Amino acid sequence: MPATTNHDDVELILGNSNPRFSGVTSTMLQVLRHQQSMMKVAVMGSHHVPDDCHTLTLLETAKLCRTPLPDGRPRIFHARRNDEMLQALLLKKVFRAKIRIAFTATAQRPPSWITRWLTRQADGVITTSSAANQYIEGGADVIIPHGIDLSTYQPAADRDQAWRELGYPGKFGIGIFGRVRHQKGVDVFVRALIPLMKKHPDFTAVICGETTPDQKTFETELKQEIEAAGLSEQFQFIGKQPFEALPKLFRSMSIVAALSRNEGFGLTVLEAMASGTAVIASEAGAWKDVIRDGTDGFIVPCDDVSSTSKKLAQLMSDPAMLEPMGQHGRQRVEQHYTLEREASEICRFLKSL
Repeated sequence: MPATTNHDDVELILGNSNPRFSGVTSTMLQVLRHQQSMMKVAVMGSHHVPDDCHTLTLLETAKLCRTPLPDGRPRIFHARRNDEMLQALLLKKVFRAKIRIAFTATAQRPPSWITRWLTRQADGVITTSSAANQYIEGGADVIIPHGIDLSTYQPAADRDQAWRELGYPGKFGIGIFGRVRHQKGVDVFVRALIPLMKKHPDFTAVICGETTPDQKTFETELKQEIEAAGLSEQFQFIGKQPFEALPKLFRSMSIVAALSRNEGFGLTVLEAMASGTAVIASEAGAWKDVIRDGTDGFIVPCDDVSSTSKKLAQLMSDPAMLEPMGQHGRQRVEQHYTLEREASEICRFLKSL
């Protein structure tokens, strides 16, 4: 059962409206672990929340926030979804809650009218990348990129051995992680590699992610293209893997590709870089902010098979360059993209409200 400790000293209330576990949920929970050492935190909604965390219902939150904190400060409600913004406004406008509302907006597309309106109602707006900031009317108050858990994602002591333990053919792995679908650019990945794989028989492509029923035709067509090229052995579709298996997969790869056509932020690149793995990524998400082109890996235009193939050919033709790229990537994550830094910057901004 969730903790039922007295909540009177709670400073920060986190929205948690979606019972389905999602990337937003994962981000909230990972940052929460560090925020708990910086602020008194409660989560409105018990979905997926660890037992040692304070949780509140909507009515409990309304009752708690009828008065400010003992020192007179208002509490902060941090929303990451539109419906959480609506909950916050219900608390503030109807229940007269003494709160300030922070809204994290990450979409990289023109927002709907309701999102624009909700964003204007927030007391403070956070975004996670310069690309997403371009779509926020007037710009966000602060850009705070996501961070990664460096203890979970770390380089292999022996990458060759880690690869062999996976049991796939070849000497080097090129991985792509995420759902097998058009939006994730898996077709770009496959079509960019098909002309290269016979020239580089030591490389095996690993496609890791769930294929939902509506994407089965998409996956089947890609497999048919691979089979027609006589490359079925060099392309491994391994499906959805348990969360605890992912760190080993990341550090076993020599290259990780992230080729989405659109992305909110995209943790895949940080997970790969933290694992000491060279990356190639499209211009989606925050990847242009994160990757130093030519140092940690390469950036390519979205939906561009030709450019992607050329950069992959460069990486595959010189495997010796991959290890230094991975080392540079790890150092960059250590310096700029840790969960501790993300939590600290968020808390600093929220306290300023």
